[in-house]
Amino acid sequence: MHEWNSLQCTQAKPITVVVTGAAGQIAYSLLYQLAAGSVFGEDQPIDLRLLDIPPMMGVLEGVVMELQDLALPLLKNVLPTADPEPAFKDADAVFLVGSMPRKEGMERKDLLAANVKIFKVQGEALDKFAKKDVKVLVVGNPANTNALICSHYAPSIPKENFTAMTRLDQNRAQAALASRIGVSVDKVKNVIIWGNHSSTQYPDAAHATVEKDCVAHPVSKAINDDAWLNGEFVETIQKRGAAVIAARKMSSAMSAAKAAGDHMRDWWFGTKPNQFVSMGVVSDGSYGIPKDVVFSLPVTIKDKKYTIVQGLEISSHARAKLDITAKELEEERAEANAVLQQ
Repeated sequence: MHEWNSLQCTQAKPITVVVTGAAGQIAYSLLYQLAAGSVFGEDQPIDLRLLDIPPMMGVLEGVVMELQDLALPLLKNVLPTADPEPAFKDADAVFLVGSMPRKEGMERKDLLAANVKIFKVQGEALDKFAKKDVKVLVVGNPANTNALICSHYAPSIPKENFTAMTRLDQNRAQAALASRIGVSVDKVKNVIIWGNHSSTQYPDAAHATVEKDCVAHPVSKAINDDAWLNGEFVETIQKRGAAVIAARKMSSAMSAAKAAGDHMRDWWFGTKPNQFVSMGVVSDGSYGIPKDVVFSLPVTIKDKKYTIVQGLEISSHARAKLDITAKELEEERAEANAVLQQ
């Protein structure tokens, strides 16, 4: 009995994890991952804060019931709320999932206008109430520019603490390459998503490797089909989100939640040696990208801090793709600023 008590006393202190849009579909898949320990570790207790809009509070109560019924020992407390102050109070990690959802046929600029004001309010709340070392992952689209807006309105929190999710695109690209080569998905590493989480993104396999017989080979040599790599592969990943919406009549949820967990877990625990991942981060001018846009870049992570991978060769073909997606992000930034000044 005494031994059991001592074990209980040594359990780690809970961290506070916030999920916005908590009554929505992505959160529904994400919350189990968080509560089960697959993101922050199997020994890390968590306090969950679930934020959504007032009309969704009834649905959110049902989500809370299910979280209770999971009977997971790491989940210490759950707070459902429509108020940003208690939601973000002393937050350690935040998943900004809630946004105006993209619907079939919706123009990106319309989506942007609807979301700008949401992320201004959340940025201001984070600035006032969250810990200054909080890790903020923006999932709600348009994620890159939403992250930029959120960061702008939280000036006391370092810009590098705001990232946008392009891990879903990375996972899609990794899976497509693995399928083409005929290996399991874990054998493909270092595929890059450059730019925006939109149809202008550039999925780049030029630096990717595939493990065969315990030896890493360039993906480009394993596939040996540049026309496919520069054509169908890129277009498939760029349009995958739209294809899911067309088939499902709703945007990606299960795969988006998995990607959000992947992104935050790597940010929390770090990347493996000789591996990098793609994250939307505030540009510092690397690779000739305009500064002060949130651009997906290859990064390595150690001690909860990311470093942009430097020195990768960029072909003229890739350069043209990077310029296109950078231009779109500059246009989004201008449109967002225009909305905020109205």
